[in-house]
Amino acid sequence: MEAANHTRVPEFIILGLTDNVTLCAIFFVTFLGVYVVTIVGNISIITLIRSSPQLHTPMYLFLSHLAFVDIGYSTSVTPVMLMSFLKERTAIPITGCIVQLASDVAFGTTECFLLATMAYDRYVAICSPLLYSTQMSPVVCFFLLGASYLGGCMNASSFTGCLMNLSFCGPNKINHFFCDLFPLLKLSCGHVYIAEISPAISSASVLISTLFTIIVSYSYILHSILKMRSTEGRKKAFSTCTSHLTAVTLFYGAVLFVYVMPKSNYSADQVKVASVIYTVVVPMLNPLIYSLRNKEVKEAMRKLVARVHWFF
Repeated sequence: MEAANHTRVPEFIILGLTDNVTLCAIFFVTFLGVYVVTIVGNISIITLIRSSPQLHTPMYLFLSHLAFVDIGYSTSVTPVMLMSFLKERTAIPITGCIVQLASDVAFGTTECFLLATMAYDRYVAICSPLLYSTQMSPVVCFFLLGASYLGGCMNASSFTGCLMNLSFCGPNKINHFFCDLFPLLKLSCGHVYIAEISPAISSASVLISTLFTIIVSYSYILHSILKMRSTEGRKKAFSTCTSHLTAVTLFYGAVLFVYVMPKSNYSADQVKVASVIYTVVVPMLNPLIYSLRNKEVKEAMRKLVARVHWFF
């Protein structure tokens, strides 16, 4: 009855990263550049992998899907953030907010599963090279990809399902640069216990299972590398893993900071900075990490440039 006496808010106001006019101008130019680099870089990685026969392997199949997910991940957040730098009042309908949250969670969760899948791929390649073609067959690869996307959709549904059952009838200002769950829960005028518990269990399951897979895979990889007698073999094995480990460290480091550490340990501004890292910066860095630190990608890029130069 008490909730019924309040008027349901039609939209939310995104407060963004800052309300300083000078900083808004600087941030707009900076993050617009980051977004352009993200789109161009990830599309380039996808194009390079699809057009280079030497990159038609499971490892690069997963990398091309990681690039696709990074495009979606950044696009679900960055345009609204850029609008908040240009407008004094950035409004987003409740439905739009739920859609943004769903896409953000879906792409973020899929990225977790893809990073875990890529760790498993490296484990098979280094620890069981003779069985690689069997254990990472096309059927297995497409099953792992399908499971990654399905896991992303299922986790997103746990967020949106709880959120759609909440009532928003009070303040409508979100102290963030996108519609994240915890800022939205603070604005609800109803009971939020279930809305807190269900997504927390779902997300914790994703983080624990994928991190466990990554840690176990690299434990076996490290053990196998240390047993190698050839120095050249060790260097080659390490070189195929460093790019992936760098991407994992950046992504999981920021995600764990935001969603796992006790909220009393840091401020809202620190949460925003960490959120910028895993939603905006990491999708830009991934293609750079995999292209600059990977000899096969650089060689394929050189051949592609040579073909384009010969054509013109």
